[in-house]
Amino acid sequence: MSLEQQLHEGIVALGLTLTTEVEARLMAYLRLMAKWNRTYNLTAIRDEAEMVSHHLLDSLTMVPFVQGLDSLADVGSGAGLPGIPLAVVCPGLKVTSIETVEKKVAFQQQAKIELKLSNFAVLGARVEKTQGQFAAVTSRAFAELADFVNWSGHLLQPGGHLLAMKGVYPEEEIARLPEGWQVAESHELKVPGLDAKRHLIVLNKI
Repeated sequence: MSLEQQLHEGIVALGLTLTTEVEARLMAYLRLMAKWNRTYNLTAIRDEAEMVSHHLLDSLTMVPFVQGLDSLADVGSGAGLPGIPLAVVCPGLKVTSIETVEKKVAFQQQAKIELKLSNFAVLGARVEKTQGQFAAVTSRAFAELADFVNWSGHLLQPGGHLLAMKGVYPEEEIARLPEGWQVAESHELKVPGLDAKRHLIVLNKI
């Protein structure tokens, strides 16, 4: 199966309907990531078929939870995940990626240029020193929930949510949440081609 077919079948399995142009942009991003990865070690995953499932499709599980939002911050985004795929698929969503590692910031800036992503920006900064107000803040395997809240909570608009992408359901981390924060929702995510537990934990201020 070609990578394009693998991506398309995964998108269908997620219940998403994307144009061929959007799917082509996602593939262009993946190929750019694979190219840079050979030199700059952006991600531990080397196999492009694994990148489709572990990076693209994993990121796209977030689409239903950000549709209708106007702004999203992606914290500790590494190679731009899930922020860049979400910016490609949701043109009405302004995505701000926050990453401290210079080579990863440089890659994301190149991806913004090559993919012509006018709704995407990348900041080379520590999240706790970043200012801004966003409808939601997401992270993917970035930090323990308590740290995510303490470092990123100030970026939320009133009524906004933190969207933490996790593996197995993080019961112990939830028990250590700072006072004043709660789990609003939790969702088990099914990623096509990925045989691993995935959960989205939605946090908000009480």
